[in-house]
Amino acid sequence: MKLPHWFSVRSQGKALGLPELIAIALGGMVGGGIFTILGISVALIGPYTPLAIMAGGIIAALAAYSYVKLGVYYRDEGATYGFFKRTFPNSPLAAALIGWYVIFGYISTIALYAYTFSSYALSGTGFAGNDDLRKAVACGVIALFTLVNVWSVRGMGKIEDIMVYSKLALLLLIAVILLLHRESSLTELLVHPEIEFSWLNILTVAAVTFVAYEGFQLVINAVKEMENPDKNISRAIYSAIAIAIILYVVIAVAAILAIPAADIIANEEYALAAGAGKILGHIGADIVVLGAVLATSSAINGTLFGASRQVAVIAGDGFFPKSLEKRSNNIPVAAIAMMAVLAMALILAGGLKVILEFGSVTFLLVSLLMAIANFRTRKLTDSSLFITLLSIIGLAIGGGLILHFEYTENPEQLIFMLVLYGLLTLGALVFARVNTVRGYNSNP
Repeated sequence: MKLPHWFSVRSQGKALGLPELIAIALGGMVGGGIFTILGISVALIGPYTPLAIMAGGIIAALAAYSYVKLGVYYRDEGATYGFFKRTFPNSPLAAALIGWYVIFGYISTIALYAYTFSSYALSGTGFAGNDDLRKAVACGVIALFTLVNVWSVRGMGKIEDIMVYSKLALLLLIAVILLLHRESSLTELLVHPEIEFSWLNILTVAAVTFVAYEGFQLVINAVKEMENPDKNISRAIYSAIAIAIILYVVIAVAAILAIPAADIIANEEYALAAGAGKILGHIGADIVVLGAVLATSSAINGTLFGASRQVAVIAGDGFFPKSLEKRSNNIPVAAIAMMAVLAMALILAGGLKVILEFGSVTFLLVSLLMAIANFRTRKLTDSSLFITLLSIIGLAIGGGLILHFEYTENPEQLIFMLVLYGLLTLGALVFARVNTVRGYNSNP
């Protein structure tokens, strides 16, 4: 298939064109996403899981609106942090807080993707239940893609292209295989559901699993290395979200029709591999495992790339240790290494669900703050007042739903997350105070 002209053109001196940018966004989103949320969603709302996935995609599109508008206007590779700092220039504490929250949110998603990678990689072996080995493999894959990112921007982009577009083909193949071996129809499942239909529950699951759509923001972190930012930021982000929604829904429907709900729930950490294995034997399981490995690998790769640029920007402003600002050939080596080490630490300390839900809470909160920033600058960014207000309302509702879910279903986990936020807030306060003494500069 011949790609459109704007897909293949490269501006002189720019390493990343539209295919690489879409790949970075999809790499960040379609990673732990469908592989991690499927079992959790089916356990909570059964056959209504595709509706929650679509609702999550709509929330992501609302969040993306502000990112696109602010990204084109500011052209700041600091992205979330940079936008907030420039919109509220007289508040170093606000800048420090959002910087610490968003970076640790990215670190949690790297941990999530790596944990999912190891769960699927070991799913067909006798070590599938060995949690220590699973964590060791997860740390190993983070180390591998740390080296890839330190190696070369162009090399990272090309590897991301290959992994992302290969995984999309494999995931569609998985969906086709499952649909061809379906045991029931969606109509049958919906007519006699074991779980009562509830829009509140569907929206709650959409909020809990929102982290599956996290990743589109990473495109903006590459603004200095991309061609034609005015057009390609929006093209890459909206294209990636649309592709992710379609892919997630197709796979969820296929899995629900082909794999008994009890099996999906029992094997929630590698539900697709277990289901395909029962249907097609080792070949089916191997195809799913390969798709999961590619998906999570590209997610780790893309997240390390984009978020490390943001770390360097924040460090340059004095809200992280100054050593994290340093670059070699425009690559923030120290920032990449820091994120990798902390992601490994989170894997060793936490479990899959707490990592997933902490990431969802963090990115709903951060996206809400971005919508507020866009509301304040809506005349400068030429934003629609209606869409901006709709974004604020939708993201606020999503955040409230997930906090209520944690409070009612797992208060101990909520306490863990609140303690973690407390530590992040303390770190931000320390650096904000130091910056206030030195004289805070909000200019680029």
